[in-house]
Amino acid sequence: MTRRSNLLFLLPAFAALLGAILIFPGAIEAQQAPVHSAPQAKDGGVVIMLCDGKTSIEVKGLKPGQPMSHEQALAVTRDLMTTWQRAHPQQKWETAQASPQSAAASAPEASAPASSSSPGAALGLENAPKAVAGAQQGDTYASFTNRDYMIWKTETNKFVADGKRIFHSDKELGGTIGVSCDMCHPDASNTHPQTYPKYQVQLQRVALLRDMIDWCIENPVKGKALDPNDPKLRALEAYILAQRKGTPLNFGQH
Repeated sequence: MTRRSNLLFLLPAFAALLGAILIFPGAIEAQQAPVHSAPQAKDGGVVIMLCDGKTSIEVKGLKPGQPMSHEQALAVTRDLMTTWQRAHPQQKWETAQASPQSAAASAPEASAPASSSSPGAALGLENAPKAVAGAQQGDTYASFTNRDYMIWKTETNKFVADGKRIFHSDKELGGTIGVSCDMCHPDASNTHPQTYPKYQVQLQRVALLRDMIDWCIENPVKGKALDPNDPKLRALEAYILAQRKGTPLNFGQH
């Protein structure tokens, strides 16, 4: 086959590929979480939508980019949640497992290991072999020492405390209307972290917990999505997970 005939043979394939790129430009890019368009404001205010992507309310007198006061934001989110609960009377509301009294209470157990010979017991590893400094006995937790435990406890408590602070702050979340995550999800209630990854209707794809956090920041909070490695996103994920400590994993559940 000549070079000319080869070229003629390949032209239809090139045309098909070009057509696919023009029609589906997103096919060659990383899939992004869709930003839902809230209903059009009818009275010159700003429409705020819940993280279900459906329930919304117009705040009259509020201009785009203008933040509400904390009290006003609370009143608006309560009205939204009341509307949602009326529309879903049979929906079970999952409350947070940990009390909101302190960040430490949301974090893993703060008590020291039962004995220096078995520091892994604090993580439910009662049968872990005795720790030997500097030795690896064929299992990651075999050489888990008190020092390792203290690093884990300190860093995890800080991680969860940071996440709790961000979760309760519209400014830390980068919001523009004064809404923070806790206004609809007190103490991270009804966030269902144990059910991810799952197909999330709002995103129209299988999502991780951090994907849904980003979606909520972009939509109800009206901020900018965080980078997957942003310390704020990692802390938010840690806080939400800590609030459901002890809950069995059940990914894909709706």
